[in-house]
Amino acid sequence: MPSFRRRASVIDADSVDEPKPIPDRPADASQALALAEEAEAEAAEAEAIAAAARAKARAIRLRRQAAEAATVDVDTETADVEAEPIDTVEADDDTADAGDGKQDEAEAATVEEPVRERRGGRLGLILKILGAAIAAACTVVLITLSVVMVISHRHQAAEDQRRAEYTAAARQSAVTLMSLDFNKAKEDVQRIIDNSTGEFRDDFKNQADDFIKVAQDSKVVTEVTVNATGVESMTDDTAVVLVSATSRVTNTAGAKQEPRSWRLSVNLRRDGGQIKMEKVEFVP
Repeated sequence: MPSFRRRASVIDADSVDEPKPIPDRPADASQALALAEEAEAEAAEAEAIAAAARAKARAIRLRRQAAEAATVDVDTETADVEAEPIDTVEADDDTADAGDGKQDEAEAATVEEPVRERRGGRLGLILKILGAAIAAACTVVLITLSVVMVISHRHQAAEDQRRAEYTAAARQSAVTLMSLDFNKAKEDVQRIIDNSTGEFRDDFKNQADDFIKVAQDSKVVTEVTVNATGVESMTDDTAVVLVSATSRVTNTAGAKQEPRSWRLSVNLRRDGGQIKMEKVEFVP
């Protein structure tokens, strides 16, 4: 326990009579009160000499030491305590303890409030960043899906367009190739040549005169009806189309509109912006 040396102070100058000892009070209580009086004198002197904070710290330490040495719990946490008679010290100490307790609670609440605000602010910032990241990810996914859907739709539309073009070209090629009227054989043969390309065109062109002569001699008239078509394979510039057709032939050999069924495999190719026959095969 620290020792205190009595010096001339404001209390001595006031010439206050020493309080009479109370015989009924226990020795430990008297000692605690004496220590409290000395702490108050020390705090008053320290307030005049130094800062109130240092005296307050000493009073708190003294209160803890007095509590360990005696049964009386003297809490002296107030630095601005004026010298008073001994019989009022205990009441003032209790008041100071209550005030200090409230002040401690207020200080704790003041300290905890900014901490909660900082934690709440950080949590809110994290949630905002997380929400923005999720929104950005969803936006990217939606944009990607939209682009994929648009590309797929365009690809499908272009493929359907090519399929329709090749189907129409194969249908027209079958009719052009198999329809023949001996009265206009030259025009029919020239139409076949104009709608063909490659080796097929060259071979047919070389045999055109013989073909015309046979048609005129036999007086052939052929009418063709296309029943169905189906694209077997295709690329941007080529296609293989299966054609099912029925023909009715009239000639000098005795054929009189007798129906005949045909199946053709027509190879097509784009040539100069037009789809033409490249190869024709009759399949069983």
